[in-house]
Amino acid sequence: MDFTAGARADVRITPSDVGKRVSVRRIAEIVGGRPVFTDAVGVLTSWDAGALVVTRRNGEAVRIAEPLLVAAKIVPDTPVRRGARAPRATVRELQESAARCWPAPETARLGTWTLRAAGGFTRRANSALPLGEPGLPVAAAAEAVARWYGARGLPAYIQVTTGGEDGDEALAASLDALGWTAEGHALLRTAPLAPLADLSGAERVRLTREVDSGWLARYHRTGGLGDAALAVLTGGPSVWLASVPGAAEGAPAAIGRCVVDGRWASFGAVETDPASRRGGLATAVVAALARKALDEGASGAYLQVEADNEGARALWDRLGFGTHHGYHYRRGPRPADG
Repeated sequence: MDFTAGARADVRITPSDVGKRVSVRRIAEIVGGRPVFTDAVGVLTSWDAGALVVTRRNGEAVRIAEPLLVAAKIVPDTPVRRGARAPRATVRELQESAARCWPAPETARLGTWTLRAAGGFTRRANSALPLGEPGLPVAAAAEAVARWYGARGLPAYIQVTTGGEDGDEALAASLDALGWTAEGHALLRTAPLAPLADLSGAERVRLTREVDSGWLARYHRTGGLGDAALAVLTGGPSVWLASVPGAAEGAPAAIGRCVVDGRWASFGAVETDPASRRGGLATAVVAALARKALDEGASGAYLQVEADNEGARALWDRLGFGTHHGYHYRRGPRPADG
């Protein structure tokens, strides 16, 4: 007897939904001539050769033959807990943590400002972080910064925070008067860590301490900068790198990076193969990294995202991140500018 004949209309998923979180009902056994049903909720990790696999949150893989599937639907990710908040923090605390979690191989002090260089790999690792006082008038400090970067063949940048309780609008105004132009506007966003660890899909993610060639193949920023880029990517208090295997050899389907720094977990480099987008992979990467950070004692999460990156901002909005403060870079006048 075909017990599924009248129920197959309730199967509302297809092989194209691999990577999504689903709820399925299947026939587990036949007792006394009647079917006994059982349910499973998890990520649809494969569907081929007449069978599908649903991977539960605890890592258990449930294999289901197609004829035994009687109902199935896509379900949303576990929602962010309402009322949860990120830890309170000053702009300075978060900027200092961000500098530790994205560390430049070369640094120097100008008063309490930090000059950072990484061979040109990202503005963040090749800019002065002006926390506190430089010990000089702003004009003289700006000249010192320009000389330091010029000696390394790099453009002179100063990272300036805005907004928050201790943003530095006064410095921005002073640099503006000196001809240092604004570019690279970004946001530092925070969220409570625990709800991120509750998101689905973590069982699909591989975590490691090392950057391998596959991870770098998916990461779009390295640009052949070699050792300088690797020093930044693998530097920090407690670095974890995530990847989701792709369908073929080579670059993973998705990657991410998290650095645990005391009570904070810094997230970044979350990237997905365009062919695998909308499959929940970015969420899975964040979930896996958040669980690891939670195990190491962190309670808050933050990330830095370009203000005009609407796609990334939409993802972080959905995962519960809110803007703590903004920042941008001031670039010193080029030699041709006088």
